[in-house]
Amino acid sequence: MQAAPVRATAIPSFATALRAVESLLMSGGQRTARRNAWTSVQEDRRRAKDRVEAQRVLDQTLAAPSLTTRP
Repeated sequence: MQAAPVRATAIPSFATALRAVESLLMSGGQRTARRNAWTSVQEDRRRAKDRVEAQRVLDQTLAAPSLTTRP
């Protein structure tokens, strides 16, 4: 009796499974539009984070006593 051959197929990740479902349900243009929208959301979040950090630095700078102020 021979053993059954072993197949080494990787289980797809959740993201891979979502992309497969997406490709079945959406046309190419819709996929591109959704991905562009998501990229835009990520970029907006990054800019918002940068704005918060810049405001924090400005607030700290303005709150610190100035060493160049003359009486």
